[in-house]
Parts: sequence; structure tokens; C-alpha cells
Amino acid sequence: MAELRRKLYRRGSSYETTIPMPLLFALDTSKKHVVIFRFDPKHNRWYVDFEPAPTGEKEEKKKRG
Repeated sequence: MAELRRKLYRRGSSYETTIPMPLLFALDTSKKHVVIFRFDPKHNRWYVDFEPAPTGEKEEKKKRG
């Protein structure tokens, strides 16, 4: 199964245009997420999953300072 990962981020008052807002209804949009696009060639379908974004060193510095 092919897989694409993209960051979900705010762009002004909206989100990246590749993710329609109805798909985000169950997410806590105050937190950062990674969007995972998976293609299943057997069924010729794309699937979209969301995971919490990993907290990196830059994120930790922002929280502390």
C-alpha cells in the first residue's frame, strides 16, 4: 500500500486546502496533526488517517520559553 504523509497546519484563518474541513470534525484543531494518505491498489482507493504530530526539539523550546 502506497503512503503519503503531510503536515496539517493553519494558513491564516483556515487549514491547508488539501484537507476539506468536514474531514477534520473529530480532530482537536488546537493541536498539531500529521495527515497520512494511503492508496490501496487492490481496491483502487485512497484512505486518509490523522495522527498527533510528533513533538520535536523546536516544539519543546517553544513550550519552555
